[in-house]
Amino acid sequence: MGAHRSGVSMAHAPPRTLASMCGIVGYVGEKQALEVVVEGLRRLEYRGYDSAGVAVVTGDHLEVRKKAGKLVNLETLLGSDPLEAATMGIGHTRWATHGGPTDANAHPHVSEDGRVAVIHNGIIENFAELRDELAASGVVLSSETDTEVVAHLLAAELPRCDGDLAEAMRRTCRRLDGAFTLVAVVADDVDVVVAARRNSPLVVGLGEGENFLASDVAAFVAHTRHALELGQDQVVQISRDDVVITDFDGNRVEATPFTVTWDAAAVEKGGYDLFMLKEIAEQPKAVADSLRGRVTREGRLHLDEMRLTDAELREIDKIVVVACGTAYHAGLVAKYAIEHWTRIPVDVELASEFRYRDPIVDSRTLTIAISQSGETMDTLMALRHAREQGSKALAICNTVGSTIPRECDAVLYTYAGPEIAVASTKAFLTQIIAAYLVGLYLAQVRGNMFGDEIRNVLTDLADMPQAVDLVLDTSEGVQALARELADATSVLFIGRHVGYPVALEGALKLKELAYMHAEGFAAGELKHGPIALIEEGVPVICIVPSPRGRAVLHDKIISNIQEVRARGARTIVIAEEGDESVTPYSDVILRVPAVPTLMQPLVSVVPLQVFACAMATVKGHDVDQPRNLAKSVTVE
Repeated sequence: MGAHRSGVSMAHAPPRTLASMCGIVGYVGEKQALEVVVEGLRRLEYRGYDSAGVAVVTGDHLEVRKKAGKLVNLETLLGSDPLEAATMGIGHTRWATHGGPTDANAHPHVSEDGRVAVIHNGIIENFAELRDELAASGVVLSSETDTEVVAHLLAAELPRCDGDLAEAMRRTCRRLDGAFTLVAVVADDVDVVVAARRNSPLVVGLGEGENFLASDVAAFVAHTRHALELGQDQVVQISRDDVVITDFDGNRVEATPFTVTWDAAAVEKGGYDLFMLKEIAEQPKAVADSLRGRVTREGRLHLDEMRLTDAELREIDKIVVVACGTAYHAGLVAKYAIEHWTRIPVDVELASEFRYRDPIVDSRTLTIAISQSGETMDTLMALRHAREQGSKALAICNTVGSTIPRECDAVLYTYAGPEIAVASTKAFLTQIIAAYLVGLYLAQVRGNMFGDEIRNVLTDLADMPQAVDLVLDTSEGVQALARELADATSVLFIGRHVGYPVALEGALKLKELAYMHAEGFAAGELKHGPIALIEEGVPVICIVPSPRGRAVLHDKIISNIQEVRARGARTIVIAEEGDESVTPYSDVILRVPAVPTLMQPLVSVVPLQVFACAMATVKGHDVDQPRNLAKSVTVE
């Protein structure tokens, strides 16, 4: 990694169980559909890689190919059993929910008469009832999935609406509970692809003489950057030259257009062996882009979208951050800064737990939802619950036009560009940046900080891209460390203050990629139990705060390092340049630039990202597509 390449409210009653992460592509136009669809699936495989499948309409019949495992298995099948030429098709890459990753459970699913093919992202909650109904009518189901029932229901509805697939989709959707994106085609109609959306992502790509459907714009950005946002409970019909959108009752609706601001090259590896390596290396640019253009000519901060008045913001007496995984860790970092700058108490909540414990939020609460994709279902449901209690809402998100920003009163986008590797890297840094900007904005509006104080923090933030780049220059040493620790079975991470969430994030990365036991602890908690985990030779990675900050913190973690070292731990210390006080207690020292205390997570997490990636590589794991995981977790 020595050379660094750079890239760039419609509330619905919450369902009980929510959608899977699958990738979806639909195409109708003049090109060979199979090429467009498979290319799109390749760009969406990060959303699930338990199986893949395609269907095309040619002449008066459907052709389907599908295969368990990664997309390459489907491509091999297509090589030995090719499809006929077609200009309309759909494709799917699956993250398994109902039924294991088998050929039979792979999408598309086809009706008994062979006329209708359906792909699905989501969970049909009442599928068992519908399955029993179909079985009683004589339909033989051939898979374990909830999706298959939709194919049979659509086929049954078609004759009742004179073969109008869009109307059949609307009638079918009105019978479904749960969350879904559904895309369907019907034999002998080579001009129309129909899709529906509820609580699951779906975008339309607008081309010349062609149109696209996908769960993510990455699928079609090589062909067009023009797209439409679909709203909740809507059905869309695309043909070569037209897009028609209705609600589930058949009323015409208008969609919001938007333009994709990055190009197809951003979702390619760009000379790197792994997407994760590329995305780690893109972090200086991602941070810089997320900071760019945030200050007006008058010297005041502004957000991307703001529908809250200054008076409303001045009334806020509590902030709740809801997020999952890496975004949750970013929220934990942000708490330290936002409370420091605004003096507003901040609760950071796991979105998956939030609405199940009767949280205390009201009209004076600001709920901040952090999500890279803007579709994270736990976070979306937590956000909706907060809104129902009267809370104001602000989104921090990387995906323009996604659901979470659309349901908020204010939005701050992280301009990180697409993140394809499942293990999140540049999203973490840019979410911290965005949350800091939110904190400074609130401090500005509420008068907690003077203008020159805010400018000083912004100056510190502006130095971060260069600081991150300096850390990237040390990556070879981190990779060598991973090779040394290849036989380790457990790694512990400790930190204090903002170093504690960094420790959690470092452990998460190692779990995700290297499939190792890894835990992150607040260093002061070691002696309250976790120190019992220390055995001879166990690696403990210690995130050391700057001695120039709160000196007592630095002294305390030195003591913690001594505690684990005395019990046989191998200590790997992340410390700023010039901090020699850690040297006597360190088996390995990883140096990061000296930065202000609140900025340190932006540099100290980078070696941990590289370490996890290198450990996974040493162990022979698939770094970009780790087992049991997928990107954009739309499961609740």
